[in-house]
Amino acid sequence: MISLPLARRGALTRRRFVIGAALGGTGLCRAGALAAPATPAPPSSGIPPAVPDTRFDLAIGPVGVNVTGRPARAIGINGTTPAPILRWRQGDTVELTVTNQLREPSSIHWHGIRLPADMDGVPGLSFAGIPPGGRFTYRFRLHQSGTYWYHSHSGFQEQIGLYGALIVDPRAGYAQPFDREYVIVLSDWTDVDPADIVSNLKFQSDYYNFRQRTVGTFVRDAARQGLGPTIADRLRWGAMNMAPTDISDVSGIIYTYLVNGCAPATNWTGLFRPGERVRLRVINAASMTLFDMRIPGLTMQVVQADGNDVEPVPVDEFRIAPAETYDVIVTPSGPGPYTIFAQSEDRTGYARGTLATAPGQTGPIPPMDPRPLRTMADMGMAGMDTPHGAMPGMDMPSMDMTGKEQGDMPPGMKMDPTPTPTPSTPPAPPLGVEMQNIARMPTNRLAEPGAGLEGNGRRVLTYADLRATIPGADPRPPSREITLRLTGNMERFIWGFDGRKFSEAPPIRLRVGERVRFVLINDTMMEHPIHLHGLWSELENGHGAFRPYKHTIIVKPGERLSYLVTADEPGLWAYHCHLLYHMEVGMFRTVVVA
Repeated sequence: MISLPLARRGALTRRRFVIGAALGGTGLCRAGALAAPATPAPPSSGIPPAVPDTRFDLAIGPVGVNVTGRPARAIGINGTTPAPILRWRQGDTVELTVTNQLREPSSIHWHGIRLPADMDGVPGLSFAGIPPGGRFTYRFRLHQSGTYWYHSHSGFQEQIGLYGALIVDPRAGYAQPFDREYVIVLSDWTDVDPADIVSNLKFQSDYYNFRQRTVGTFVRDAARQGLGPTIADRLRWGAMNMAPTDISDVSGIIYTYLVNGCAPATNWTGLFRPGERVRLRVINAASMTLFDMRIPGLTMQVVQADGNDVEPVPVDEFRIAPAETYDVIVTPSGPGPYTIFAQSEDRTGYARGTLATAPGQTGPIPPMDPRPLRTMADMGMAGMDTPHGAMPGMDMPSMDMTGKEQGDMPPGMKMDPTPTPTPSTPPAPPLGVEMQNIARMPTNRLAEPGAGLEGNGRRVLTYADLRATIPGADPRPPSREITLRLTGNMERFIWGFDGRKFSEAPPIRLRVGERVRFVLINDTMMEHPIHLHGLWSELENGHGAFRPYKHTIIVKPGERLSYLVTADEPGLWAYHCHLLYHMEVGMFRTVVVA
């Protein structure tokens, strides 16, 4: 194990959490590539001016940091955290030799990159990991382009700094021209040992939730909606032994939220000239935090989701879950400065940066929005919503199954049409220690922006807005459906699929070349960003052949959604929730393609 200071090893009091967070004047902010444009702006043709490197030497090792006002130990690459930006080009073959300078095993997973299974970087599947003092050479061809990222898949190393950005430039140039670009890596930092965080959550699931409902909120609710409905609401939640204030497992009481490694007080800054088209490549590298991002005074054109081009969508705000990426283009007409503002979903803190015309400028920081509250819809009981209510679910339109996946189909892959299965939902597993709730009335919520974003007066991106710019490569309908329920027991901090944690669950088996539909039903009252390694997930959101292609999909509480998968790459693939602590305690499965 790496040597960690006492601050990380020991359990800290809540009082010390608050003091530490208030001291955040210095951050990681040391990755020089993140503090300036990633490269000179491409010319109007969109062709990058220089060929990116194809050979890299990366060293994983300890890095000293100071985010909260006292020194701590992180894990980084080549002496920095966030790790250096890696810039590649579609069609090239890259080779990366990774040396592990830690006293524990490590790994790097190339998130969202299509590659052979033995290059994916998940220890225990098709890869043994990198032992202390050892090295491993990754080598693979780049079949795609877009904004991605890389991170450790070993223990909690991702939480303590082992993550970085990836850019793969398209060989045919960019569909949307831009004059300047910046990578915006959002993350959450804590001085506390992640193992201690999990232990605390196991002992008390709301350990980091300091915004519970009180007698005061009862009085206010009764005055607003009446005594009877307020009592009924409290009784319903009490009967389930749950609280509508449970938004995030880990909150700003111990997290400092970062932009490119910079704490809010440090203020990461990117420069621009008025009238420029500025591309922001936004990556959520947080372990446990969903962010709602906006730039007051600027409209953001969403042009890419999870590395794949989408028809431009003008928005004021978007939610981004851990592991997702969005590319947006902004065109500041005035000098600003403009604040990049990313508040945590539970409204306990924020990350911020600035777009400015000169160094040292700072934009105004907007107040955080009111905290959201869970509803009966979040419990899969949309018909029983209280006056807090959620927006109604969107009925799923009929789906045109003539689409195809983006990218090249593997040579020789069988393309025989197969019948469309009859939609059905298998019975839910029985309630028990590992399954606390069943969503009785799960709904399609793809047209909803998410908890706390409804009716805020801003244009907020939804999954229903995402439409691919081109159809993909596989026009076949699926031959079968695989239905999985996202389950958990929040009191015991147990998470899994179908009421089973990873150690109890069999693998999901797919045949090479098979086309399947995955159906996910969220029986919990938390969002889960679900990531399937090695294969694209084509979200069925009503756009037929122009389904958006994603590697990570948020499943809202009480939601039922589906996506298509073509099993075009053999091997053992990880399939998991990308909330790190959920994955580590059991929300993980293996997908076998053979």
